Amino acid sequence: MTALEPFGARLRRVMDERGPLCVGIDPHAALLSSWGLGDDIAGLESFTRTTVEALAGTVAVVKPQSAFFERFGSRGVAVLERAVADLRAAGTLVVMDAKRGDIGSTMAAYAQTFLHPDSPLFSDALTVSPYLGYGSLKPAVELARESGAGLFVLALTSNPEGGEVQHAVRADGRNVGATMLAHLAEENAGESPLGSFGAVVGATLGDLSSYELAVNGPLLAPGIGAQGATAADLPKVFGPAVRNVVPNVSRGVLKAGPSVTALRDAAVRFADEVREAVEGA
Repeated sequence: MTALEPFGARLRRVMDERGPLCVGIDPHAALLSSWGLGDDIAGLESFTRTTVEALAGTVAVVKPQSAFFERFGSRGVAVLERAVADLRAAGTLVVMDAKRGDIGSTMAAYAQTFLHPDSPLFSDALTVSPYLGYGSLKPAVELARESGAGLFVLALTSNPEGGEVQHAVRADGRNVGATMLAHLAEENAGESPLGSFGAVVGATLGDLSSYELAVNGPLLAPGIGAQGATAADLPKVFGPAVRNVVPNVSRGVLKAGPSVTALRDAAVRFADEVREAVEGA
């Protein structure tokens, strides 16, 4: 296997060049309909082709939501494979939003699917769930290191249900979300300019000053746009770690379609707002 330059280094560079914005590709039925497309494979193909044309080479990171492609079966996965290849060929980093999490050989198989360079779904990084225990992610961590890819571990998500797990307090007095952040800080220790193992932390969560967010890795922050958070909120939520935040917006950009120009303009506008907020912090 020929390893890429570590994901953290590649991400830091493209964030500095294009701004840190991540745009999600979420072709759910309502969005396809709003574009005048059918909820079928033809609609999926048209939506994805248009979105990739608009975003490739424009923003730092694109995050396809795997489930919206998988629901169409093998033909949907083929559309996803093409999107990943086209985005990466244009120099846009791809974070596959698949939120995989399992144990042993099953976790290893998920890792092979998204983190091995020979896989047609090979992505620059993968979202993973650590709630079978952080140690269950070991196959993904090891393969990511070997291939030069990265991980984004669910730590402090913005959905209300997440708190019953992530805010649960361990015997040592630290809650589960903080424990995940501590594991990531260990993974990234000594890495420069940025580690490759990041956390998913919601931009809608308000004051997070009680958490140690400086894990020397990126923080993928959903919630900008339709979920109510703004670029201006980022310094207040993330404090000193804000320069390592990768804010994600999906509907806020995608609703501008199906015009390629309008999609690109919306992405650039959000990227400029994020850059201004981060640089002014």
